Amino acid sequence: MELKQLREKSAEELKAHLVELRKEQFSLRMQQATGQLAKTHEVRRVRREIARVNMLLGAKTK
Repeated sequence: MELKQLREKSAEELKAHLVELRKEQFSLRMQQATGQLAKTHEVRRVRREIARVNMLLGAKTK
């Protein structure tokens, strides 16, 4: 998701999105461990998006 779109979300929506991203990250890690992960770049994309959401949550709570 674009940073611009993430900035428009409220803190509660960002927290919900973060939960979804963590689930996706777990799923990708399991696929990677079992050798079923075809799109290895997805791991990096999810990790970066989690970092973006955490940055915005920190900024919104100040």
